[in-house]
Amino acid sequence: MTADTPQRLPDGRPVPLLTGDELPMLESWLDFHRATLELKCAGLDDQQVRMAAAAPSELTLLGLVQHLAEVERTWFQRVVARLDVPVLFEEETGYALDPARGLQEALEVWRREVARGREVIAGRSLEETGRIADGPMAGAPVSLRWVLLHLVEEYARHNGHADILREHIDGVTGF
Repeated sequence: MTADTPQRLPDGRPVPLLTGDELPMLESWLDFHRATLELKCAGLDDQQVRMAAAAPSELTLLGLVQHLAEVERTWFQRVVARLDVPVLFEEETGYALDPARGLQEALEVWRREVARGREVIAGRSLEETGRIADGPMAGAPVSLRWVLLHLVEEYARHNGHADILREHIDGVTGF
């Protein structure tokens, strides 16, 4: 298997590279987790993706999609590319739900941010640094390697939440 011809799991997700250079391997793991998030939402309607799994948490699949769009924008555009771009949704985290915005719109925004992130990192070295945009570490240098590792971790953690949400919604487990 090479970066040019990724293998796919029966559910359509790309199999992360098992060997090769570090950058393509990190990108392949991030793509796997991105595909997992999208798969967790597949076949659900707007009402279902607004369902929280357990009180008092208000976490929803729709909120996760929005949040991860903000994560993509923050780390690739604000941090790596050092661009001053506005937040995508009403609040910085992206978790708040707008009754007028459904899953398809949120997925389109998320897909645009994923595509933009790929553009931002194309041709960059893992050692290249950006600057943390805000918060207690604002201004600290951070490598592209760290950003990619962080995003793999961020998606993996939230895909665990998505597992629980999806099981609560319709009983589907796995993947």
